[in-house]
Order: sequence, then C-alpha cells, then structure tokens
Amino acid sequence: MEAAPPGGHDTWRAYWEAAGVPAEELPAGAGDIPESIVDPAGRGPRVWFQQVPEPKTAKNRWHFGLKVGGGRDVPLDVRAGRVRAAVDRLVEAGATALKIKDEPNAELYAAAMQDPEGNEFDVV
Repeated sequence: MEAAPPGGHDTWRAYWEAAGVPAEELPAGAGDIPESIVDPAGRGPRVWFQQVPEPKTAKNRWHFGLKVGGGRDVPLDVRAGRVRAAVDRLVEAGATALKIKDEPNAELYAAAMQDPEGNEFDVV
C-alpha cells in the first residue's frame, strides 16, 4: 500500500521541498510516483524508495533508511538519542558509521552507515 504524504502535504514533492531538500536533489518527477510503501496492517516497517538525480552507473543496489527516531513530531533531542542508540547497536553487530548528519537548523540527526558487505544505509 502506498504511504500518503505526511502532515497536510498534497504531494511527496511538496513535503520534501517544505523539509528543505535542495531542488537539485529532487529529480524530475520526484513525488509523482509512490515514494514509500507501508504494511496495510500497520505491523511492518515503512519502506521508502529514494529517487536520485544521478544516472545509474553500476549494478542496482538497495539503500535503506531505518526510521528509528519516531518522525518529526518527536523532539530532535529524543530522535537523536534514539538514532545514537541504534547506531551503537548496529556497530556492535558489525556495521560501520560513515557519517553523522547533525543539522539542528534542519531538525535533522541521522547517520550514514555501511553493513559488513559495503552496502550503505541511513539511520534516521
């Protein structure tokens, strides 16, 4: 089932623009196709499909964003604590933290991670 755009936004593109995503990071058609799917029963995770402006240059790969913070309705300090705890657990399990994105002006705290096989994912 397709996930509806959050918080009163008519489209996903409108949501991303309101969240401050630069126009050059929103490819043509961004927001015109489903960007995420959700379990209709509400038990499974939301799966987000990020569109990127760059053309494909290598084999296909998945890039997951693990949403552990609770969303923008949760205070930033609480979300950041949840992300830090998840990053610690993932590092203990063999992942590598590549970059911490600590941008309070954008209400963002996230981590770019890499699994033991080199696949990248985000924790937000």
